[in-house]
Parts: sequence; structure tokens; C-alpha cells
Amino acid sequence: MADDKSKRVFRPRPKQAEVLSYTGGKMGVSAVPGSGKTATLSYLAARLVATADLNDDQEVLIVTLVKSAVGNFAAAMARYLRDEFSLVAGLGYRVVTLHSLANDIVRGRPSLAGLADDFKVIDEREGEGVLDDAVNAWLKTNANALDEYLTPEQYANQYTRNTHVPKLITDMARNFIRQAKDLQLTDAHLGKLWQKAGTHLALVRMCGEIYEQYERSLRYRGAVDFQDLIRLALRVLEQDADYLRRLQTRYPYILEDEAQDSSQLQERILRLLAGQRGNWVRVGDPNQAIFETFTTANPDYLRNFLKEKGVQARTLPNSGRNTRSIIRLANHLIEWAVEHPLSAMRSKQPLTLPLIELTPEGDPQPNPTDNPNGVQLIERKMSSDEERHAIVDSLKAWLPDNADKTVAVLLPINKSGADMVQALRKEGIPYVENLKSTTGARAVVGTLLRVLDYLNDPRDSKKLAAVYHVWRRDERGDETVEKEIEGIAGLLRKIERVEEFVAPRMQDWLESAALQDNDTLIVHLQAFRDLLTRWLKAVDLPVDQLVLTLAADLFTLQVEIATAYNAATYLKGYADLHLNAKLPEWIKELEAIAKGERKFEGAGDDEEDAFNPDKHKGKVTITTMHKAKGLEWDRVYLMSVSNYDYPSGDSFDSFMGEKWFIRNQLNLEAEALAQLKALATGSEYQEGTATENARVEYAAERLRLLYVGITRARRELIVTWNTGNSTQRQNVEARPLAALRGWWEREGQS
Repeated sequence: MADDKSKRVFRPRPKQAEVLSYTGGKMGVSAVPGSGKTATLSYLAARLVATADLNDDQEVLIVTLVKSAVGNFAAAMARYLRDEFSLVAGLGYRVVTLHSLANDIVRGRPSLAGLADDFKVIDEREGEGVLDDAVNAWLKTNANALDEYLTPEQYANQYTRNTHVPKLITDMARNFIRQAKDLQLTDAHLGKLWQKAGTHLALVRMCGEIYEQYERSLRYRGAVDFQDLIRLALRVLEQDADYLRRLQTRYPYILEDEAQDSSQLQERILRLLAGQRGNWVRVGDPNQAIFETFTTANPDYLRNFLKEKGVQARTLPNSGRNTRSIIRLANHLIEWAVEHPLSAMRSKQPLTLPLIELTPEGDPQPNPTDNPNGVQLIERKMSSDEERHAIVDSLKAWLPDNADKTVAVLLPINKSGADMVQALRKEGIPYVENLKSTTGARAVVGTLLRVLDYLNDPRDSKKLAAVYHVWRRDERGDETVEKEIEGIAGLLRKIERVEEFVAPRMQDWLESAALQDNDTLIVHLQAFRDLLTRWLKAVDLPVDQLVLTLAADLFTLQVEIATAYNAATYLKGYADLHLNAKLPEWIKELEAIAKGERKFEGAGDDEEDAFNPDKHKGKVTITTMHKAKGLEWDRVYLMSVSNYDYPSGDSFDSFMGEKWFIRNQLNLEAEALAQLKALATGSEYQEGTATENARVEYAAERLRLLYVGITRARRELIVTWNTGNSTQRQNVEARPLAALRGWWEREGQS
């Protein structure tokens, strides 16, 4: 037992020991990927609990980014306290997310935040529903709001107006509301600024009115969103000095993880809690700041903190995660970024020092044995399908001899995961998904979606044929059966009056010449008709009961039934929030899940549990670059490293925020935020400047994302790119990948 315990003792590297020598004050730590920052920070927290002179009512506060990290920290601290300090776990410390901390602060003084004692916090799903309602209500009286921004070619295109424009406005409004709250601007305050300015800022007017509707809906529910929690927590701390002093006394030490993703409000809250001379440790890696586009986070807050007078600046540069070759590749990406060929990117400093260093001799986590041949930067030009097939072929050759190793395919965005999964499934390659919603869950949701879509429009023969397809979903795989299914679906698709099949009165389609006295087929379709009749009678049931009725007839596997139950529960929650919602609104929600646009837990999914690659050896993990952060695999494939997914600001690059139906390639989300800041600060707004700045910001973040992807690979790394699916404009190899490949071929393998 003593030997087992000795193996668990934390043996710090020299640079980790420097961090652990901390006794008080402000300290900032810049930690490279794989440097053991979580272990170091949790050990520091455990040591403070064990050695600091804490009163019974005092705690060391650890603030981290996501819920899964809370569990990791708590488990690590419990182990250290028990094994190294002989203390009982759970006392003298608290591990929280910022939202959890803010929630506690506000609930301690709700009246000061302008809230009732029983206020509700809506989650992301509920927030999206409230936002959708606000946008839809606004569009009813402002259908032509974006006319001045549409290209002449799309001005009269009703499909663009009905489909693409509402989605763009929703995205604009979401980011606008988030930024307004980060600037401490309420909807009422924003309205007063607008009236006072009297300027023509069309996007502010548009998003401001949606913001007002959104907030009205929250007030009606007696609720706030996550961003409100942060904003109101800061207000409470700024207005109640006694309450602030009590919290400062309660938390004499504050340790902040993932500080590269801190926002302005987060920094202000923690700075207040720490006090002018308080004890505050911030740990993070500015080179891994990959959430700037989706949040109000900014790595500059940590960078500036490290330069502050009185802050002890430390580094954790040693990493035992990767081979020497992969570390050299990642370091060259940093060096290339520092001297970026484009001046705008150089000034942005997307990647900065320190470089990653190998672990010192005798380290308990030595670097894997080097293998320069394990790094493959593929120059070959491929279509999207060719790229997937090339990776599948590579996996088929590699997996049989490496069942004891981990492997992942990392994607730039969620929606490309389904295609990769289908390719693996077709070849019988075992896989596991770590996406916003899994392919299996989306397949169940997709089946329910097709049936509900038909029930909403039961006279549509194409939708009838689609339902027939999903009814026989479990029989697919045999070529003869699939031809039979398609043949029958083809007959259903040609029915001119669907009611003559589903609910015949004067004439029954089953007796028509189309079936040619085929008694077997008639009996088969009669069973299908009976099923449709039962479903149509169930349409007036509450949505959860309707979905469960469908699920009982459609699914046989326990995991599918459980996922359908989750879908029913999800829609019931949506219906409780939207009392007037009917089939069209429920269908829209399921469509968002099927496209991976909503977080949805299928059976067996649990977002509270951190994904552990070592539990899936011999299987291919499919995940995104963003979800891969903090994880590692023996072999990693980085897909789609083209100038579309990783632009650098070249004139021929495409940017996701610039919609093809908007004139002058304007990024309206960026322009709306620029108009907001101009209104808030009284500065001038110049159209197009924000779009140019957004290109640089986005390119910098994507460069950091590439860095994160490279550093996920322990031993082997394969990087590919594709030309995309557009017939008008083909993607090219991303500029940083071309630079890395050229350097690697010249001197990287030495």
C-alpha cells in the first residue's frame, strides 16, 4: 500500500515548484499545453487548504470554466488532501464555475439586483427559445429590415428572405445582447442612448428592439439568463460594500483556471473579491484562447494581468504530452505567427511565447519516444469526399495493430461530424462521438422529425413517402430490401390525393390499378395506413405524449427508446415555456437538434462527465477542435485545414461571418457590435471597419485553434485539407499549414 501511495505523490517539475512556492499576493501563470496546469493548480489549492491559517468559515475558492472541470478539480484535490496531507476532503475549499459563483452572489442579495427571492435562471435551451420568439415577433412587423444590406441578386429572392435572413438576424441579436450585457447596458438604458444620439444606426435599432422583446419575455417569466447573472453579480458587489467584505473574508485565496477565457466582467468580479491586496492566482494559456468568437472572452485580460505591477509572473513551459517532433511543429507555428507575413496579423499577436519545452530528465511524465515519421502534413489536393475516404483508409490500415492506443479525428465544426461518422460506419470501423449531439441521437430525432413534419401536412405525398422510409428504417442494409423500400416509396410519392390512401371515403387508393392486384403489398400498406391513422388521432395530445406514442411504434432498441424519451422531455420543456407552440414550432426545435445547433443529450450522454479518451482505446473518437481542448490521443487526424476553416486574412480567403447574400461582404454580426460600441462610447461608426477587424480577430482565433489541434497528438499527427463543396470557389491549403509543411520538409524532420 505504501508503494501505491508513493506513486500518487505529486512530484513537481522545477517550474511547477516555482508556482507551488506561492504564499500570497497576485500571481499569473502562463501554461503551455500538456504542462500539468490542472494538477499544479489543484495541488496548490490543496496545499493552501492544508497549510494556510484559515478560519472555520473560510475557504479557498477555485473558479473554473465548465462543469466537467469542477469534477476534475474536486477529485484531484480530494486525492491530494487525503494521500499527501492526511486531511478529510471537502472542507476548506470550494470549486465552482463563474456562473455558479455569480448565482450565489446574486441570491445572497436578490433585491439589490432588482430580482424577486425566487427568481429563475434559464439555461441555454430556454434562452434560445426566448430569443427565437423575440426575433419572430419582431420580423412580423419588420420583414424588410435588412433590405439595405442585401445584394441586388438576392433582393427579390424569397427563399433567402424567409430562411437565411431570419437566421442571420437571430445570430446578430444573440451576440448583440451578450455584448450589451457585458457593457452593463440594459435594454432601457440602450433605448435612452438611442433616443439621445438620434443617429442612423440601423443594426442597433434592429437588435435593440429584439433585445427589448427578449428582456420583456424574461421579466414575464421572472427569469434571468447566464449573462445576467454575471452582470448582476458585479452590480451587487459594487453597491454593497459590507456584503463584499464578507465575501472577501470568506474567500482569502482565489485561484482561477482557464484565465485565457476570462471576460471583462469575470475579471472585475474576481478583482473585487480578491481586493486591492488580496490573494489571486490566474492560470491559463493565451495560445489556447479559442472561444473568443462565441463569447465575450478575450486572452488580452490574462496577458495584461501578467504585465501588471506587483503580479508574480510564472510560466509552466514543460510538456510531457507530445513527442519532440510534434512539439517542434507546434513551436514553429508560434514562431511563424510572431513573424506572420501579414502585418495586421502580426500586430494582433495570435500566438505568443513561451515555446513548449520537453520535460527535464527523470521527469515522472517523460515525453513519448520521438518518431519524425509520425508527423504527416499532406499536400495532396482532395475533395471533401476524397479527404474522408483517405482518412478512413488510413484508419483501416492503422487500427488492427493499435487496438491498445487512442485515436481521434478532429473537425473544425460540428456539422461535418455526421459525414465522417457515416463513412466510418459504412466500413465497420468502431467509433465514439464527442459532439454537441451524437449521430445516433440525431438519427432518432430525425426520424421523429419526419413523422411530425408529415403530421403537420398530411396531404403531402413526398412527406408520406419519407415517413414510409423511416417506418422501415431497421430493414436497411440489404440491397434487395432497399430497392423494394424505394419502389414502394416511389408509389406513395405519386399519390395525387393522399387522403384517398390515409382516410378513404368514396375511393380507396389501395384498390387502384397502381398496386396491380398485389395482395401482399396491399396487406403491407394497410398496416402502414393503420399506423398513420393512429398517429393522426394522437396529434392533439401534449407534445411529450405524442412523441412517446410515435416512439413506441418506431423504435425497438432500448437506447433509441431512451433517446426518444429525452426528446419528449426536451419538447415538453419547450412547450412549457411557449404555451402557444404547436407542431410547426416543435418541428423547428427538432430541426435545430438534427442539425447539431442545439445541445441535446441522447441516451448515455452526460455533459457533466468529462470525456476520457483512454476509455475508448481501439475506437476512433470523432469530435471538434473546440471540444478536444484539454484532451489528448496517441494519433490525431486534423481535417479540413483549408483557407475557409483557417483563413489568414488573404484577399482570396472566405470568412464564415460574411454571408453571400449581404452586400460588400459585410459581416453584419461584427457591424452590429461596432454600432453598439459607438453608441455606448459616443464614438464614430464607419461601415466596413468592423468587418475588416473581425477578419483579423477570427483568423487569429483559428490560428490558435490549429495550435490546439496539433498539441492534442501524443505520438502521431496527420493533417489534411480539402477544396470544399462549392462549385464556384474552391478552397486552398491554409497559409499556416503550407508554411508548416514547407518548414517540415526543409528541416523539421532533422
